[in-house]
Amino acid sequence: MFVVVSVAIMKTSAFVGASVDGFIARRDDGLDWLDAAGNDPHGYEEFIATVDVIVIGRRTYDVVLAFPQWPYGAKTIVVLSSRPIAPPPQGAIVEQMSGGPAEIVERLSSRGFQHAYVDGGVTIQRFLRAGALQRLVVSRVPVLIGTGIPLFAETGGDVALKHIGTRAFPSGLVQSEYEVVR
Repeated sequence: MFVVVSVAIMKTSAFVGASVDGFIARRDDGLDWLDAAGNDPHGYEEFIATVDVIVIGRRTYDVVLAFPQWPYGAKTIVVLSSRPIAPPPQGAIVEQMSGGPAEIVERLSSRGFQHAYVDGGVTIQRFLRAGALQRLVVSRVPVLIGTGIPLFAETGGDVALKHIGTRAFPSGLVQSEYEVVR
């Protein structure tokens, strides 16, 4: 007799701010230019409420550690790194993993997680290349920063996207949502 175990694959999404010229941070990881987005509510709070695990790269984790306040509350944070990571702030739920995007999704899904927020330039790029990202929300901030860390890099081929919708905000921020077509 064979027993078949089925693991539901969790949803994976990226929700990211980028300059109009396509950068998510300055070369020194600076995010000061995000202030050009104003304080318009743009759906992040609603989005993050649907997420039960956040997957970030080590570099993003190090940047977030320098924030005056831990932004993730009690959400489980998975830092992708093969090297040791800095200790998390008190009360933060942080664990380290390594492996490819499909393996990470499978491991988290098998633990019962249902919706992963994938964040950080290299991490988003890796998940896109591996076909492990399902939803992409890009908020274009009305500023050109000229150089920095790009949101997208080589993908190994075309990545087809289905446009779900675009919204404009009084500050000039323009947000587009896409489904990644497999």
